[in-house]
Order: sequence, then C-alpha cells, then structure tokens
Amino acid sequence: MVAAGALRATRKGKQVMGTLLIDKLLQATVKQGASDLHLAVGQPPVLRIHGRMQKLKTKVLEPADTVALMKSITPDRCQQELQEEGGTDFGFAFGELARFRVSVFKQKGNVGLVLRLIPVDMVSMEQLGLPEVTKKLLERPRGLVLVTGPTGSGKTTTLASMVDYMNINMDHHIITVEDPIEFYHSHKKSTVNQREVGVDVPSFAEAIRRALRQDPDVILVGELRDLETIEAAITAAETGHIVFGTLHTTSAAGTINRIIDVFPTSQQEQIRTQLSVAVIAIIAQTLLPKIGGGRIAGFEILVVTPAIANLIRENKTFRIPSAIQTGARQGMQLMDDHLFRLWKEQKCTKQDVLGKSHVPDELANRIAKAERGMFDDEIDVARAAESAAGKAVNDKKKAD
Repeated sequence: MVAAGALRATRKGKQVMGTLLIDKLLQATVKQGASDLHLAVGQPPVLRIHGRMQKLKTKVLEPADTVALMKSITPDRCQQELQEEGGTDFGFAFGELARFRVSVFKQKGNVGLVLRLIPVDMVSMEQLGLPEVTKKLLERPRGLVLVTGPTGSGKTTTLASMVDYMNINMDHHIITVEDPIEFYHSHKKSTVNQREVGVDVPSFAEAIRRALRQDPDVILVGELRDLETIEAAITAAETGHIVFGTLHTTSAAGTINRIIDVFPTSQQEQIRTQLSVAVIAIIAQTLLPKIGGGRIAGFEILVVTPAIANLIRENKTFRIPSAIQTGARQGMQLMDDHLFRLWKEQKCTKQDVLGKSHVPDELANRIAKAERGMFDDEIDVARAAESAAGKAVNDKKKAD
C-alpha cells in the first residue's frame, strides 16, 4: 500500500513538474515572438523565430520529459487517440497571453510535440498586407474562396483576419469548421459559431452538410482534405453561400488542378464546369523573412472572370498565369510579381524571394536587369525598341 501510494505521489510530482516546465517554455515562446515550439527527445526545446530554428539553452529532453510535458497539456480523449492512432491535434489557451495549436505524435517510439502560437490579438487584413481586392471578395453573396499555401504560410491567420473583418462590418451568420479551433471569435456585428472536428462534429463534410440547415451566410472550412469535404464545399458555394477553404497548394493554377485530380476521371469534366461557376477567387500565399526582423507575406491573387472560368471549363489551366498577369485591373497578381516588389522595396533579400519563387530563373533574370538599372517599364520600352528595330531590318531586306 505504501509503495503504491509512493508511486502515485511520484507520478503526481512528475505531472506537476511537467506543468511547471511547460509554463516556462510557453512563456519563452510568447516573450521571444516565436511562431512554434518543438519538443523532441534527444535535443533541448527548439523555437522557430522569424522562420529560423533556435535551440534553447536548457537540458536535452529525455523520453520521460516529453511524456510528462505531453500529459500536462493533452486532454484525455487526445491521449487515447495518440495511443490508438500515433498522433493527435488540439488547441488550448495559455491564460490570456495566447492560444496554442498542438500536434502530438510518436517518433522512434517516443513522444514528440509541436506547438503553434496563435496570438490573442487578431491581425487585420491591412497589417497582413492583403490586397484591397480581398475586401471586395468578402462582399460577394456566394462562391468559393480558396486560401492556399504550404504548411506554416499563414493561411489560418489570413482566414481569421477575413472572418474578423466580416464580423465587424457585416451582419452575417458565420459558421467555422476547424480541426482544432485556433483563433476564437466573439460575436460582434455578425453571429459567429465555431465547431471543432472531433469535439462538436465528427467530420468536416458532416459539419458542412449540417451547416446548410443552420441559416449560414458564410461557412469557413479549415481544410479541404478529402473528396467528400471538397464536394460538400462546392455544393454549399453553389447553393448561395460564401465558403472559405484552405489547400496545401502553392499557386492558383495548381489549386484548380489539385481539386480536379481528387475526383475520379469520369467526374472530372463535370467538376471543371462546377468549379468554373463556384470558385470566385484563389489567394495563394507564402511567408518570407523580412529584412530587419519579422516575416512578411507574398500573395498570388486570382479573381475568376468569365475568361478564366472558360479556361477552367476547357481544361486550359496552363494559361491561367498569363491571364493573371493581364488581370491587374481586377486586382490580380502573380506570386513572382509580388516577390519582385518585395525585393525592389528592400523588404526581403534576393536570396529569400528566389527561394519562394515559382519560376526562379525568370525572377533572377528580372532582378539582374533591375540591378543594372532597368526596371519593368524600361524593360518594356527596350523590348518595344528591339522589336521595332527588328521590324525595320526585315522591311529593309524585303525592299532590297
């Protein structure tokens, strides 16, 4: 009995130690302005600050440490899921300082954790540098808006800023479906109901289907991760709602192709037609280190015009980049054009913008010309002059 009591006391003591240690680590994460905290056996805790990984000068974590840290913050249902599935995700509040999205997983038989910091203060669309056209998209009565980019590119923050803008300025019913809930929205001018997959509803697709009976104006889908969810989102957009969703694609054209490829070949033609009507915009984004500290977002914006809808219908997505290039008047821009501006305005280094470029050789050539003092308008003039000179030579040859 004494031995059993001592064992329970030891376990309780370890849990208290785990709680104390996780509090210190979370405080360090917030204080140092890190985006993520990584906890893995065999190295000290690591913070990602402005995109760079920095090890803390503390002890190397042992298997018992990561287990104690995990148990100090992980709900029982998620601990069970970790044992059964080898991984789990959840969100939790760290007092009033911040919220964290946590991914717990097994690696080499040990427990690892990655905690993503979610600031308590909402970032506005202006602070994120989102182009003005995005506000106009939020005023549309129906359609699918896709926010895309690799993991850690700020998609969740962008969506949260859009929801906050609508919440402040519009009298909508906004339903979000997330796994897990990250940013908490209070009711302002709009009514905002947030549903967490695994807690409030079993799946994304089921949540979208249920949402259609809940008088929504706006449905936000945390991730379009499978065929069923994508189908439900397209249907919701077609039936008179504005739907926001995310995908892990890096460009506008790539996003359309990814969605179509999810469907069986026999359905792809029909889906192209549906997408050409349902999708109203794609915002592809990436995050870059900013000169002087911090990070800044690069954006590619596609607004679906009748001409672009036609390209989607006719399976000519390879022509979308050139359509974006000529669609500046509608607020469109290519990622590489935005990256070039970030370099030109001395916000990012040449190395960083080339690292995020869709066509690095072309962007490098453009930067090289700019470094020689030839910017875009001058380059266009030079091209026109070359073309005119070539035409004059040909005309002369014909005359001779």
